[in-house]
Formats: sequence, C-alpha cells, structure tokens
Amino acid sequence: MKNGTSSCVCHTVENILDQQQAVTEKCPTSCYSNLLNPVKYLGDTIPFLLYNEKGELFKAYGHVGKRECFETTFFRVESIHHCCATLRLLLPLDCHGHLAHEVCDVKKLVKTKSCIEVDLSCFCAIQCLSPTLLHK
Repeated sequence: MKNGTSSCVCHTVENILDQQQAVTEKCPTSCYSNLLNPVKYLGDTIPFLLYNEKGELFKAYGHVGKRECFETTFFRVESIHHCCATLRLLLPLDCHGHLAHEVCDVKKLVKTKSCIEVDLSCFCAIQCLSPTLLHK
C-alpha cells in the first residue's frame, strides 16, 4: 500500500474474490444460499485486467518452456492476503479457438493451471470483464 493508504485495486480484487466464493458454496441448499441466484449460471469467475501507472496492461506467461506457452493479460483471483494475491492465468482465445494476440480479439477465456503471485498495490487500475467470457 502506498503512503499508508489502502489500494482501490486491492479492495476491488477482495470484492471479486468474495463474489466468486459466494457462488461456489459447498452446500448449495444451505440456509445461507440463495437457491434462485441468477448469477449461478454465469460460473465462478469474474475475469479482469490490471493496469500499471503508465496505463499499460500487466502481462504474465503460462506454460513457460512448453510448446503451449502463452501470454495473457486476463486473470482470475484465487486468494488474497494483505494485498498480495494469487491470480490464475486465463487463456485468451479468438472466435476460431486460437490464441488471441489482441485484447479486442478475445471471444473466450479458459482457466489454466498457471498462477502468479502479485502485489496488488503496484497497480493503478483494474477493469472487470463479463463472466460470460468463460462460457462462450
């Protein structure tokens, strides 16, 4: 956190994690669950983009050293502790199911097994995307 103030990016990612965890309850028929929750069919991921202080997208690489190596700017939060987060890399695909190289060409996102640890206080902006990108 910069200058003793809390990061708005950190708070936003905490909120995203809370929302993701709310739809992945272990017992969907518990008294604390909304059985008619319309968000359930949207899945358990709110994808997002992170920007640095220059307005540039943060990038990470998955499957490094393998033929399936890819670059992505799309993430899913897995956990967060004191503004440090574990982010799952989302594979960006175009309308033909190929790796999308431009953000605007992405039509579908796929969860991968690759994760990265980040300090959320290092980012200046976050852009949340539609959960339907994971189900197209």
